[in-house]
Amino acid sequence: MQADPEILISQTDEIWIRHGTRVNPCKHHQKPSGLIFAECLPLCVVSPSAVMMRRRFFTEIGHFDETLPACEDYDLWLRTSCRYPISLLSEKLVIKHGGHDDQLSRTVPALDRYRILALIKIINSKILSPAQKKQVLTILKPKSEIYLNGCRKRGRLAEVLTFEKLLRGVGL
Repeated sequence: MQADPEILISQTDEIWIRHGTRVNPCKHHQKPSGLIFAECLPLCVVSPSAVMMRRRFFTEIGHFDETLPACEDYDLWLRTSCRYPISLLSEKLVIKHGGHDDQLSRTVPALDRYRILALIKIINSKILSPAQKKQVLTILKPKSEIYLNGCRKRGRLAEVLTFEKLLRGVGL
């Protein structure tokens, strides 16, 4: 980042440790670089523990959305990657330990609920280009169908109605 003052945000690669054993991340978890908005849509590909941002990042992008109990990083990276490139330093400078009982993926049910809310939020923000909005809708449609089918199966009909209303608001 010192070499290029135009870089607003950068991340480094990581070493993954799960249950005390080093593991290789799946191909879909490999970190992209540059204008990565499309890669950020299906899942979170930016790791908060491995990023550096310039101070002006928070002025231009904002902070984590603390109203989201989970996936607040996903939301932040969507708001970032739709406007700015995210640089990658391919050195493995962070050791990430996973597999513990208090991970959000184990303690918060239906994480896609919060990803869907983040996708709806980015559409409603009006900061997307028409092409980016189309990309979001392409991801949002099947993701929300799966989630809503799960809600119906579990009898959570009030949640189905709430999400159907939100989805109609963005054209789905």
